[in-house]
Amino acid sequence: MEDDWVRPYPPGTGRWLVIAWEAGALALLAYATIEQFGLIGHGVRAAAGFLAAIWAVGAWRILRHGVYLSAEGVRVQGLLRSRTMGWREVAGVRLHRATHRLGPWWIESGMTVLLERHDGVTVNTELWAQGVDFHARPKLFRAVYQEIRHRHESAAH
Repeated sequence: MEDDWVRPYPPGTGRWLVIAWEAGALALLAYATIEQFGLIGHGVRAAAGFLAAIWAVGAWRILRHGVYLSAEGVRVQGLLRSRTMGWREVAGVRLHRATHRLGPWWIESGMTVLLERHDGVTVNTELWAQGVDFHARPKLFRAVYQEIRHRHESAAH
């Protein structure tokens, strides 16, 4: 596949809040580790450097997380792995009202976008109407859904 991948939406400000939250959490972990084990000198630098490297990789993955489109297909870039599918593999694109069971109760968590493959497998795009990218921008969520459907329909013809 070509390398011309485009994310059809800008990342939401919530991503920066998550990255800042993680920086604070890792700083607290570094402080607790240094105090707990009585680290000094090289130990402090090693612990701080290790946690800073973890934060940098995590922040990069959070910023790159999302759905990317090209003329050839769709790429779902998650935090831990990515999945690329050609448009020919995708049978359909649909909205799904996600619910989760908590004991006897069903809790509705909002709309998500799913890709249905020709082999019957459903792939979660991780696009969530209540997520960090779309929570305050519901029209953008619908526009991204329509863009994915349009790209899929254009590739099918």
